[in-house]
Amino acid sequence: MLHPNQFQVNEAWIVFQLNDRPIHTEQDGDFDILAFMDAASCFILSSRPVSTGVDGPSKLESRRLFKQAKAHKKRWPRTLFVPQQQLASFIVSEANRQGIAVVRVPEEQLLPFIGEAREGFREHFS
Repeated sequence: MLHPNQFQVNEAWIVFQLNDRPIHTEQDGDFDILAFMDAASCFILSSRPVSTGVDGPSKLESRRLFKQAKAHKKRWPRTLFVPQQQLASFIVSEANRQGIAVVRVPEEQLLPFIGEAREGFREHFS
């Protein structure tokens, strides 16, 4: 099981979905809220709504998430953890383009990092 104390700040980031189920809007359709988190500090570096699509976030949405996250740390991490079931082909492509190693892991291994953020999102938006 992964744990925040295994990492140094900005060594690894995690991408994950904050919401449990798609958020529906009349005007824009369904979307999810994706977030990037620093694995050591559990600080959310970026978050944004992304359309719920077959491939996950678009190329542009993925680049915006990375750009917003990098603005906090001024450099890229060595590793990006991505839940195995997360649709993230463009996120993985962007990570590879930036020289970031992508590690797919079962989402359960990420719960010590992301559980509190998800719970807070649930409480705030339910």
